[in-house]
Amino acid sequence: MARKYFGTDGIRGLTNKKPMTAAMAMQVGMAAGAHFRRGDHRHRVVIGKDTRLSGYMLENAMVAGFTSVGMDVVLVGPMPTPAVAMLTHSMRADLGVMISASHNPYQDNGIKLFGPDGYKLSDADELAIEALIDGEIELAPAADIGRARRVEDARGRYIHFAKSTFPEDLTLDGLKIVVDCANGAAYQVAPSALWELGAEVITIGVSPNGKNINDGVGSTAPDLLRETVVASGAQLGIALDGDADRLIVVDETGHVVDGDQLMATIASGWARAGRLAQGGLVATVMSNLGLERHLATQGIRLIRTSVGDRYVLEGMRAGGYNVGGEQSGHIILSDYATTGDGLVAALQVLAELVRSGLPASELLHRFEPLPQLLKNVRFAGGKPLEADAVKAVIAEAEAELVGKGRLVIRPSGTEPVIRVMAEGDDLQQVERVVDRICDAVKAEAA
Repeated sequence: MARKYFGTDGIRGLTNKKPMTAAMAMQVGMAAGAHFRRGDHRHRVVIGKDTRLSGYMLENAMVAGFTSVGMDVVLVGPMPTPAVAMLTHSMRADLGVMISASHNPYQDNGIKLFGPDGYKLSDADELAIEALIDGEIELAPAADIGRARRVEDARGRYIHFAKSTFPEDLTLDGLKIVVDCANGAAYQVAPSALWELGAEVITIGVSPNGKNINDGVGSTAPDLLRETVVASGAQLGIALDGDADRLIVVDETGHVVDGDQLMATIASGWARAGRLAQGGLVATVMSNLGLERHLATQGIRLIRTSVGDRYVLEGMRAGGYNVGGEQSGHIILSDYATTGDGLVAALQVLAELVRSGLPASELLHRFEPLPQLLKNVRFAGGKPLEADAVKAVIAEAEAELVGKGRLVIRPSGTEPVIRVMAEGDDLQQVERVVDRICDAVKAEAA
């Protein structure tokens, strides 16, 4: 059944345009609160946000919605998405909410929901909430309206948690680290945690003004971080995104290290320590073939899923794996967290760096990525991938890449676009294959 409001990561859109309006936020609060109002205990929801100007408006609207159906609200202010997930579980809340549009510009915002276990909601829960949004919601009697309060020690709780994931026998003494918080949710907690573990910390992207989140800073814009790392002589640079659930690293030479290399580093270290569950790593179909080949040399399996962190997490939970993620730097370490956590992932990378004694440029360059090319083909309607002519070209391309590369073709879930990606040992062959398929799709869609 198609979902009307929820996408692959909550509800998201341009602020003050449907569905991201104050009225909708209140309705989501009412619907989610009604859905999770089970039993006769006092119900509680934890609400966090990033630093977007619209966060104030949406937060207040959601407080009104939740309290109107009898749920008490705990407000934690600007906090990383994984912190909200952690606090939801540790505070025995019935529900958690993160108001954020992640790496998008400040004009966008979103609503992510977590269940009492700290995991993002199932499809069934989201569909049930959607049905309530469009229906009649029973309000609480006057005597049962919820209360709202702010928790002042939320930042301290998360900092303590993050530090607890770093090995007790190690410190960051003597390391100079640049941390870029994207003027987002981690602007206070990430520098504090790194400093308390012993590092000399240089900060950028820690002056949010409501409109500068992800603006020229953060994991999607690492140029300033690269310049700062090289100019300061730092051993490592860490870039988080607006809600701090993803991580990109810059080594001491200014080279950007993506999620594939970081997952390889963590998985290899955990495998040596006997910590890598099921001897495997879960990643999406977009992770580089070079990662798969590198892991194979160490006897580590790569399990691929559809694109999206929810599918990575599903694969991890189904197979009992404890490391997974995406090339974009959304890394899930289920020994510690129920969702991607950029700071916790960074601490695992730093632990490997300290143990190895190697420079980051050597430690984190685990494999040479294969040439990879992605092209998007827009179409007006129909289902071009089901045409016999297109199927024939795809089959021919797959046969050509056997043993030399791979092919990933998928329709976008949000727009009329076919994404064609190929990678292989020979860049010219990859380019030819992608162009042939794109031409076939265009011809069918014309």
